[in-house]
Amino acid sequence: MENAFKSHLQFTEKAIKKIKNLIEIEKNHDLKLRIYINGGGCSGFQYQFIFDTSINEDDIIITQSEVSLIIDPISLQYLYGGQIDYLENLEGSKFIVYNPNAKNTCGCGSSFSI
Repeated sequence: MENAFKSHLQFTEKAIKKIKNLIEIEKNHDLKLRIYINGGGCSGFQYQFIFDTSINEDDIIITQSEVSLIIDPISLQYLYGGQIDYLENLEGSKFIVYNPNAKNTCGCGSSFSI
């Protein structure tokens, strides 16, 4: 299923630029960013990001500005209405999620609770 959920989870321009850059470095234009939710972290759930070329039967693909995101339906329900950004600062660099569904988040922004 592709782009039916585009308005439910989006990338910022910084995230798009970084994803394109990482794909160019890897020289594999089949790579897509996968986001999924794991139990754990200091607030209950953790965001996980990996580059992936395999797509499962129930995965949802969201494409924006020629960049594709793979997400499973269970993770999407926790991220509905969210935005993926890329942050670079003195602490390092990482993809982050602005999640309107999160009731609490940890200080580092990589875990949340609903």
